[in-house]
Amino acid sequence: MTLGPQKVVDWVATAGCTPVLLPPLPDIEQAIARLDGLVLPGGPDVDPALYSAEVHPKTGRIDRKRDAAELALLDAALDADLPVLGICRGLQLLNVLRNGTLHQHLPEITGHNGHSPGLGRPGVYGSQDVRLAAGSRIAEALGGGTATVPCHHNQAIDRLGTGLTATAWAADGTVETVEIPGHPFAVAVQWHAEESDEGGLFTGLAEAARRAPANSR
Repeated sequence: MTLGPQKVVDWVATAGCTPVLLPPLPDIEQAIARLDGLVLPGGPDVDPALYSAEVHPKTGRIDRKRDAAELALLDAALDADLPVLGICRGLQLLNVLRNGTLHQHLPEITGHNGHSPGLGRPGVYGSQDVRLAAGSRIAEALGGGTATVPCHHNQAIDRLGTGLTATAWAADGTVETVEIPGHPFAVAVQWHAEESDEGGLFTGLAEAARRAPANSR
């Protein structure tokens, strides 16, 4: 059901699902037919060439093999109406897939390092308050109109992708969540949900996966 680090795997299991780790191989999107949901976790910066941009000096390691595999998985999952949860890089991939663009170095836009206080130090997360749109899936999953979330990112959405709706924002206006209206469950957050003390997003994904048509097989 997921790609990614151990904490993501643990949350998926806690939500009552069986995690399946997928390698970034050609044609891996064919596995979608055997899954009930997809999680795309954090990781390296998305290749700017995918949204027709030059590489910024502050853009970090790029993994084009992983980009290709995860974009193919994401596209196939959305086409199949499979529940999808994107985390950090996962949000950025969804935006790029839908022809959106990214700010490659967010401090140049916001004027502060609040989104990435631990930049260059793996495992160091900041904390920020986000505003959640009323009636959105993210508000339903987190149980309110605001939330305090763990963050560690220097990139974020610039131009919003086609068909995506922004449903959460930081105080500086940075888009923190996007959703696809009408989809059974397609939610992506800019923060690191796996580092949170509560698993509402993973529970929401699991509930959507149990309702998915794939479960009738």
